[in-house]
Amino acid sequence: MSKLRILVLTSSTGAGHDARAEAFAAWCFQLYRHDVDVRIEQMLEKSSVVNRAGVNFYNRIQRSAPWIHKLFYAFVEGLSYLNTSNVTFGGAYYLSVLQEYRPHLVFSVHDCLNRGYFQVARKILGADQVRCATYCGEFSGGWGYSRNWIEPTADLYFSRTPTAQDYAIKQGIRPERAKVRGSLMLPKAHLEVLGPAERRAFRAKRLGIEPDRFTVFLATGGNGANNHLELLPALLPYAAHLQVIVICGRNHQAYNDAVHWRANHPELPCYVEGFSEIVHLLMQVSDAIVTRGGTTTCAKALHFRCPIIFNAFGGIMPQEELTWKFFRNGTAAAKIENAGDFARLIQTWVQDPSEYERLRDNFLRLRYTDDPTLLIDELVGLGHEVAREELKRLPFPPA
Repeated sequence: MSKLRILVLTSSTGAGHDARAEAFAAWCFQLYRHDVDVRIEQMLEKSSVVNRAGVNFYNRIQRSAPWIHKLFYAFVEGLSYLNTSNVTFGGAYYLSVLQEYRPHLVFSVHDCLNRGYFQVARKILGADQVRCATYCGEFSGGWGYSRNWIEPTADLYFSRTPTAQDYAIKQGIRPERAKVRGSLMLPKAHLEVLGPAERRAFRAKRLGIEPDRFTVFLATGGNGANNHLELLPALLPYAAHLQVIVICGRNHQAYNDAVHWRANHPELPCYVEGFSEIVHLLMQVSDAIVTRGGTTTCAKALHFRCPIIFNAFGGIMPQEELTWKFFRNGTAAAKIENAGDFARLIQTWVQDPSEYERLRDNFLRLRYTDDPTLLIDELVGLGHEVAREELKRLPFPPA
């Protein structure tokens, strides 16, 4: 049976791009089952030694020296000139994927996979045989919003916020093709929602911590960049008032260190996990999350009403600046640059809970709600303009 074929272009620079690609695929199956075939390609890593080295370097400096990203970002911006109408590095692999898979829709969730990629797809498949779309997860515009996101020929361009959409239009995206779709999270994030009693039970029974105590969530991205061992000691003086959830991503050493630290500090209730598949639940049972400015984590935190403490240890990456600016302008987040900042913030909240409540109230004012199926239906509909295959749309939530 013929299917609508969608090629998703992503890369593992951080974890957010892949998370959005996986969420899109999960939604397509949730709503359309086998009528829609989604193929995810980590195009940078698989297509070129040069691209793969760049991805590895990006992730390495994110873990150890975020300040270097200011230079690296400026270098990567040059790709917008190299890939004006063609794919300079990795073009042969991309060409082979297009010829073998022949997608009806090319959907990019990564800044470096728009310019040139859409032009090549139309050249190989025919301009009337493929559609192209972009989802940009940035919260705002300015320095850090890569020129590589802006491909004016995109058939649809999705932004996370109206602020980011305004900037994209100023940079060349056609207004009639621009849409705001706030989140791209897995279906389970919308289905597995805990009520007050369930949150208490989850803390006690699933995590083994106190059901009613103020809970701080020390998070990290998939590659495990963290400052847990600097932050945990700052919580010890307040062990009678709070508890902590720690996740370590795919950083096995960070997990081992956190487990060892917990064993030697029994006075602080502490749940430790490596790479977590239940971040959406952990956020729901936390009162604040410490994280870098990754768009996916921060969007989830906003959705699940978990105020953000921005981890600015070693500086803020240009892309993270866009996220920090969005929340800072709403006086809706705190920022820490070292363990001393964190200790002072926690002390303030313990001594004067109204300071935390003020920040939380401002944070919640920035929340937006949207129908998560709109984005999926619009993208599937765009591909359907070419495929014209019969599609059966299932209801959500499931009956």
